[in-house]
Amino acid sequence: MKFVLGISGASSVQLGMRFLENLPMDLQVFLVISRGARKVFEKEKISFELPSHVEVLDSLDMGACIASGSFGVDKMAIIPTSMNKLAKIACGIADDLITRSASVMLKEKKPLLLAPREIPFASIALENMLKLSNNGAIIAPPVLGYYAKVQNLCEMENFIIGRWLDLLDIKHNLYKRWGSDA
Repeated sequence: MKFVLGISGASSVQLGMRFLENLPMDLQVFLVISRGARKVFEKEKISFELPSHVEVLDSLDMGACIASGSFGVDKMAIIPTSMNKLAKIACGIADDLITRSASVMLKEKKPLLLAPREIPFASIALENMLKLSNNGAIIAPPVLGYYAKVQNLCEMENFIIGRWLDLLDIKHNLYKRWGSDA
């Protein structure tokens, strides 16, 4: 399966990296980090190591394989999704590899998960989310869930990442499910 992960410039870029770390090794993963996200990594002093099965693509390379529907990407997530990327995708603006790949997913009717990271959401952002949801995107902000009986921040992140994986139908065991005793 071909999977694209876009990380855009909003606080919580580390959630995108934690999501990446939890993707199965048998996926063919393409990672695109926006210029804004690179600045967030620097400002928030976040370092990371890439898993070996990940191919990093330049966010300005509009000729990259994932920019074409004929390449056959199966699923995509943008974690976090900045309000800028959200607005561009909602309006059909494909001016970098993340927004172009998202537009391909929408036109090909393939799963596209967006994790908007903002508080509070402005009315315009909510309208953009509704528009994208009506066009098939999965809108899934990193919302806390307490029923998994999380004890710390790492477990809360596992819950959020696990819910995203659930929405993309990717198997995992990151959190205790509702009604389970395990």
